[in-house]
Amino acid sequence: MESAWQFFKDLLNPESIVQLGLPLLLFVIFAETGLFIGFFLPGDSLVFISGLICATNNDYLGVGIFTLIFCMSIAAIIGNIAGYWFGRKVGEKLFKRGDSFFFKRRHLIATKNFYERHGGKAIILGRFLPIIRTFAPILAGVINIDFKKFMIYNVVGAFAWISSISSIGYFLGQRFPGIKDHLGWIVIGLIVITTIPVILTYIKEKKKGHS
Repeated sequence: MESAWQFFKDLLNPESIVQLGLPLLLFVIFAETGLFIGFFLPGDSLVFISGLICATNNDYLGVGIFTLIFCMSIAAIIGNIAGYWFGRKVGEKLFKRGDSFFFKRRHLIATKNFYERHGGKAIILGRFLPIIRTFAPILAGVINIDFKKFMIYNVVGAFAWISSISSIGYFLGQRFPGIKDHLGWIVIGLIVITTIPVILTYIKEKKKGHS
């Protein structure tokens, strides 16, 4: 029981995920970008720290930055495909689902509103927003967007998200090797930075709902 709890805590810690190796890193990215319960997993901070650690201590991952970017992008693409087909299978019933520990209906509604404003581009833009990143491909399946068109947005969004954030981490790791000693603060900062747009989007949509 204790080992299972420790593993669960490791899944919430980007540094621990990277230190446990490339397979777990890729699985978490896959889960966070497509599985129904993946929204609570670290996304941006994990991608950033993977690039940083690739530059400062590559014993954990064992691959170069370009291979790392490619592998993480493929994991993100496959994750979105899984989310899309889940949405196709569940359909509109998803909006009638009650809240649970892993699912909050407001997250789906916020994603739906975001999708209605930005259309298919929501799949690309949503890559950079926690929670929306998880539910955007599911919603694409629910509304039955053309799969070929979905895949274009999926591939472009995955490579744009992974390459930009991991490259920043890699550059900073090469430029300032000592930054790896402050990963805790970096994770906290990234969580705050990436959460603010989501909160603002939720508040904006809530105000629209009351107007």
